[in-house]
Formats: sequence, structure tokens, C-alpha cells
Amino acid sequence: MTRPADIYLRFLQLAEALRGLPSLPALDPLEERILELIARTSQAQERLSVRDMMARSELGSPATLHARLKSMREKGWIMLTDTEDARRKQLGLTPEALHHFDRLSECLVNATKKP
Repeated sequence: MTRPADIYLRFLQLAEALRGLPSLPALDPLEERILELIARTSQAQERLSVRDMMARSELGSPATLHARLKSMREKGWIMLTDTEDARRKQLGLTPEALHHFDRLSECLVNATKKP
């Protein structure tokens, strides 16, 4: 019998293999948390601005978050879009980042299949 933990560990193994494939540059752990937050907010069809992100003190100082957002934009993971207020920018995932989540989803599905 397969334990639930075996499925999760198989998923981790498959997801790790994705890191070896050519794709977007790697993210550090804080950038991964930021990416996941942007993805969850987007999935819930909620808006998340740069200002909203920088106000999240649990992720670090505004200067740290600004540097990470800039880095993530340069790496191709996130994009900024205009709002009705030209001074306020919304955070969103790039098509490449969405493709990354698609591939992670495939890993999850494959992990649940019997070996």
C-alpha cells in the first residue's frame, strides 16, 4: 500500500527534476514565497499591488521586497500592469511563470499515479 507521504515525496522528486530543465532563472526561498502569494491572489481573482506586497512585513522590509520584486521581474517571473492610478502597479505572473505552475501540476498528477 502506498502511504500518502510516498505520493508527496514522489511529487517533490518530480518537482526537483523540473529545476534541471531549461526555464526561468531560479528563485531564492523568499522569491518563491512571493511568487506563490502572487499566484494564490491571482487564482482568487483578487488584486495585489506593489504597495500591498511591500506592506507585508512578515516577508521582510519594504526595501527587501522591492529588491526581490525587481529581481523577479528581471528573471521573467512576474510583470507589472497599470491600474486606474498611474502610480499604482498590479503584480501578475508572466506566461512563463504560469507554464511553470502547469508543469508543477503535472508533477502532482504523475505523483499520484501508481509506479
